[in-house]
Amino acid sequence: MTTQNIENINVTAFDNMPSPEEIHARLPISDKAKKTITHGRKLLCNILDRKDHRVFVVVGPCSIHDPVAGLDYARRLKALSNEVGDTLQIIMRVYFEKPRTTVGWKGYINDPFMDDSFRVDVGMEKARKFLLDVAEIGLPTGTEALDPNSPQYYGDLITWTAIGARTTESQTHREMSSGLSTPVGFKNGTSGDLSVAVNAILSASKPHSFLGLTNQGRVAIVRTKGNGYGHIVLRGGDGRPNYDTVSVAMVEQALTKAKLVNNIVVDCSHANSFKKPELQPLVMADIVNQIRLGNKSLVGVMIESNIEAGNQPIPADLSQLKYGCSVTDGCVDWDTTEKMIRDAAIMLRDVLPDRL
Repeated sequence: MTTQNIENINVTAFDNMPSPEEIHARLPISDKAKKTITHGRKLLCNILDRKDHRVFVVVGPCSIHDPVAGLDYARRLKALSNEVGDTLQIIMRVYFEKPRTTVGWKGYINDPFMDDSFRVDVGMEKARKFLLDVAEIGLPTGTEALDPNSPQYYGDLITWTAIGARTTESQTHREMSSGLSTPVGFKNGTSGDLSVAVNAILSASKPHSFLGLTNQGRVAIVRTKGNGYGHIVLRGGDGRPNYDTVSVAMVEQALTKAKLVNNIVVDCSHANSFKKPELQPLVMADIVNQIRLGNKSLVGVMIESNIEAGNQPIPADLSQLKYGCSVTDGCVDWDTTEKMIRDAAIMLRDVLPDRL
C-alpha cells in the first residue's frame, strides 16, 4: 500500500544555494572596504548617541537594478558627501529586496536578470559585489532587511538597516534586528500607526533566540544580545504625511513614554510626499526648518533619488531601459538631489553644533 505525499505539495523544486561562507570567500572584504563600514557605523552611532551633531541622510535609488548606473550614482554621491560632510553624514540607499503589495519585480537579489528566472544564487553574489564596490569608493550604505537570511550574505557591508512598514510588526524581523550589527530604523505602519514601530524598537533591544542560518549554511538557533540602536522612521500612512511639527511632537511623546531616546528619522518619500517624488524637496525643507527652529529629535532623513527623475516600467526588451531611471518608485533626479543636500547643509551648518 502506498501513502500519498503529504509534504511540499506545492513545491516544484529545491535549487541549491551557495552558503554565506562560499560567497564571502569568492568576494572577500578588503581593508579599505572594512574601514568604510566600521567608520560609517561608528559615526552613525555617535549621531544617535548625540556625540556627533550632524544629521544623517540616507539617499539613493528606490532600488538597484543596473550596477553600472548604481556605481555612477555612488561616485557622484561620494563627491557630494565630501563637500557637505561637516554637516551631513551621507549614506547611500542600496535596496536589493522589494516587498510587493501583490506581485511585481522583487528586486536585484531575487531576479537579477529581470526576466522571471529568479536566479537568487546569482543575485546574491551580484549584490555583494555591488556593496563591495561602493565601499571601495568610500561610501557607507543603507538597505532594507527583508529576507531574514540575507544579512548573513552581505550584512558585513551595511552601515544602516531599515525595517519596512510592512514588516515592522513582524516578530521575525524584530528578532533578526536584535542581532544585526548596524543601527536599525523601524518605519511606522502603512496605516500610520506609530505603536508598531515603538514596540519593534523595544523588542529588538532585548535578547532573542530564533532559527537562523550560519555562515556555513546550516540551520542553527541564533541567540542575540539585543540591538540598542533602534529608532523610528516616519514615512506617513494611509496617504497622509506625518512629518509636521504636531506629528513629530506626538512621536516624541510616544518615545518618551516608552523610555526610548527621541531619535526620529523622516522619509521624504512614500506617503510623506503623497508618492510624488517632486514633493520630496518640500518635505526636506520642512525638516530643516524644524531643526533650525530648535527641534532636537530629528536626526536623519531619507530621500529616493536617482540620476534621472521619475520611474519607468520594465520593458520586454531590457536594452530599452532608460539609464539611471528607477524601475520601482519614482525618484528625484541628480540635480535636484544636489540642491536638496547642499541647501540643507547651508541652512544647518551653523545651528547643528548647538544641539549637543
